[in-house]
Amino acid sequence: MPEETNPQAEAITPEQEQPPAEQPASTETAEPSGEDALPEWARKELAKVRGEAANYRTRLRDAESRLSEAKDPAEIEAAVTELKAQNAELERSLLRNSVARRHELPDDLADALRGEDEAALEAHAKVLAKYVPAPLPPSLGGGLTPDDGDGEMDPRKLARLTRR
Repeated sequence: MPEETNPQAEAITPEQEQPPAEQPASTETAEPSGEDALPEWARKELAKVRGEAANYRTRLRDAESRLSEAKDPAEIEAAVTELKAQNAELERSLLRNSVARRHELPDDLADALRGEDEAALEAHAKVLAKYVPAPLPPSLGGGLTPDDGDGEMDPRKLARLTRR
């Protein structure tokens, strides 16, 4: 059964809950916070996860509306059967993605995993992992590369730089 909510409680935003004196003042020199501080890959992953969550919320609302509109037991049973099928597919997708992450497979290959249970998915992931190139190791350089500078060292320039 869907929960009934108070429309007045939903209309209050977080800005309205805080008194004006407690709201943080915006400064132009402040460091970026929240999503702006995240690297690009994290922002993409966050957007992907938020999209999936929105999809799940819409599916939930659709299922709630179908169940509330059902008149006889046959309609209710059909709606419940459909929800169980969707739930099973979501659980399989979650299992497939977790196995792919464990074996460090890219997203494209995660969708290609075959198998009905975790053991079959693991076996197929091991086979696919053989064909995925290993990630490049992090750069172990000391910071300078041999082609830095013109090769000449002027002690006077170095001395002037250290005095400043």
